[in-house]
Amino acid sequence: MTARVARTADPRSRTDGLGWVSRAVFPDRRVALSVGGDPPVGHRAVAHYAVVPSPAKARFLVPLGAPRAAAASLLAYNALRPPKVRALRAAVGGLARVGAVGLAPFPTLTVSVPAGVSAGDLLLTERLASVLGGTPLLAAFGVRPPDPNHKPTLQLFSADGRPRGYAKIGWNDATRALVSAEAAALRALGTVAGAADHPVPPGLLAELTWADQVVAVIEPLPPAVRGVPVDDPPRIAALLAVARRGGPSTPPRQLTGSAFLARMTAQARRADADVTGGRALDAVEALTRRHGTASVEFGHWHGDWVPWNLGEHAGRLVAWDWEHSGPDVPVGFDLAHDAFQRALVLRGDPAVVAAGAVDAYLDRHGDRLGLGPAQRRLVADGYLVEMWLRTWRLADAGAGWNTALHPALLDVIEKRHSG
Repeated sequence: MTARVARTADPRSRTDGLGWVSRAVFPDRRVALSVGGDPPVGHRAVAHYAVVPSPAKARFLVPLGAPRAAAASLLAYNALRPPKVRALRAAVGGLARVGAVGLAPFPTLTVSVPAGVSAGDLLLTERLASVLGGTPLLAAFGVRPPDPNHKPTLQLFSADGRPRGYAKIGWNDATRALVSAEAAALRALGTVAGAADHPVPPGLLAELTWADQVVAVIEPLPPAVRGVPVDDPPRIAALLAVARRGGPSTPPRQLTGSAFLARMTAQARRADADVTGGRALDAVEALTRRHGTASVEFGHWHGDWVPWNLGEHAGRLVAWDWEHSGPDVPVGFDLAHDAFQRALVLRGDPAVVAAGAVDAYLDRHGDRLGLGPAQRRLVADGYLVEMWLRTWRLADAGAGWNTALHPALLDVIEKRHSG
């Protein structure tokens, strides 16, 4: 039996990560949650989770009742995780293999529903099991600090530990848009995933609305997938295949008159009306003055092409997290993003240094994308403006400002255009 602890209040009342995740996964207040103790009078327990390591420091909610599923929730795809996280998951996964006895040191979260009410009407896991064919599913999920830009994700397993999918929950305007965008991208990519050099995307298993949330269920990655090193050189052939959707190149077109520039101009006007007092539109107009007559190939982009969203399996590149994917951007944006994020995220560089890394990366590798010097400058400057606009779009949708990029990136853009 799992060790009993003093019963605590419904974790959805908490302001930490456990509260945030609990509210997203169990939004219906007819569902009762308690840590320790028995279900309320008139309720029946329908699920139990080990809270690892404690409610105050929760990192994982591990499903109880099926040891193989519990172990898989911690051990599956562990090779893709950072070393410290991998070690913790491996240790707890070993305990999960022996069932409730092994997880006894951790408090138990009990999920219960009113007697006589179907769990399928109240629980997302039950709804997803129905959508995915009716086989019972167990869900596990990580707990992270509350963040309006992050999406709670359910890892779905059958009782025998077989991965069945990942359910991403869009719970506010920003994350609902991201989940919907990824679902749309994966639907479209289903027709090109077999093209030469195109990275293999996971399939989209389902998209649904649930309690005012948007949920996309993504196909599990291959069990033997391995992440690419963080210093992996750019995969130029794969970048071109993504940009061209596995097809041939298209003729270059001027920046002026492009759908890309029209979209940026419209968004900059909205941003200026909201927060920036003319600075965003000034940046787009400066981009146009500087590069308007330059011609470049336009195409799709992954939108978050970084080593930690890439892996290898059976000799093919695998790419996931397509939530920022979109059409009609200059070919080379994914290469620019790769450089910018390696500097900003991996090395902790400020925006101005990350922008310089974009220039250096494009100068080093841009010719392999067919980019001459003028086109490389257009890609770099255009990407930085697009990256600030993405930052604004997320903030405008309720995700808050990324303080590493605002207002610092707008300052960088202005200095580049005045130089």
